[in-house]
Amino acid sequence: MPKPKIGVIGSGRLGTAIARQGSKAGYEVRIANSRGPESLGLMLSVLLPGVVAGTVDEVIGQSDVIVLAIPLNQYKTLKPELFAEKIVIDAMNYWPPTEGAIEEFMNENVTSSEYIQQYLKNARVVKTLNHIAYNELEQHHLSAGDPKRRAMVLAGDDRTAKTVVSELIDAIGFDPVDLGELKNGRKFQPDTKLFNARYLANDL
Repeated sequence: MPKPKIGVIGSGRLGTAIARQGSKAGYEVRIANSRGPESLGLMLSVLLPGVVAGTVDEVIGQSDVIVLAIPLNQYKTLKPELFAEKIVIDAMNYWPPTEGAIEEFMNENVTSSEYIQQYLKNARVVKTLNHIAYNELEQHHLSAGDPKRRAMVLAGDDRTAKTVVSELIDAIGFDPVDLGELKNGRKFQPDTKLFNARYLANDL
């Protein structure tokens, strides 16, 4: 079965690291940012050989799995209708010191990923790739079966989407650990025990 096509929205450090690791793992990867594909030429030639740049709309349309690696306060720039039936990896975090107070995300009863799911109502959102530092995505990846392989957690309401995302996590060098429903993404948001922590799958 062919690997799904990966689209990364956001060309900052995290988005770049995810795109590079996905491409190394044999996925077809596209990347976009708010400034347009012309701004990514040098980055592609130096840091992301094999990755294709496009507009945000093009990358969403041409990909099966969309990774959101933009500042959370920019999520409403996305067009919900483009995400229908797409698997969406929410790699964003609500971090008030850098993004300011965002009213909807200050509600402790609803996680940021649940708001993203409400906004992208016809997408299948999986929370992951948000709790490991961008540089550690490349420094800590290990082959499957390595006893020191680091765990990466995920949460979502769609089982099929989580299976696809788990395969991606495994392919880029980490052991996926499913924490259940999307609301359980609160367990690895900033300022939690799991955020930026190093665990083996069995420990979790």
